[in-house]
Amino acid sequence: MPHRLFLRSAVVAILLSLMCAAGIAADTFPFDQELLLDAAPMRPAKRVPILTVEANGNAKIDLWCKTVSARIDISGTAIKIETAPLPEGLPEMRSAGQCTPERMQADEELLAAIAQVTGWRRDGGGVVLEGPKALRFRVSDH
Repeated sequence: MPHRLFLRSAVVAILLSLMCAAGIAADTFPFDQELLLDAAPMRPAKRVPILTVEANGNAKIDLWCKTVSARIDISGTAIKIETAPLPEGLPEMRSAGQCTPERMQADEELLAAIAQVTGWRRDGGGVVLEGPKALRFRVSDH
């Protein structure tokens, strides 16, 4: 009988450890992964904004038209994003329709929203950057 009690206790301890580890993993920021803005592409191009954050805080933000670098500091659920300014010129390599006036305006608006982000949280398989405007990103599946 004591053997069964020990076995049950061991199984419960293992399950609790696994549940705690899963909870911790779910709350970590997805570094070194492409995070795609959860938005429909602006036609005619298929590009959507992508955020990639390295574990050291260096980041790249591919906007609707242009790309900027950023520095991201994460502490718990707090986040501070400092972006480089939008480049003056157009990207050398771009697809047809990638840099329409509407998309360049959307770049400015998205960059302004990203600069105002103060928090983040996991949401299913993605991340929500919280600020005056919530920005939902999903982890790329490729």
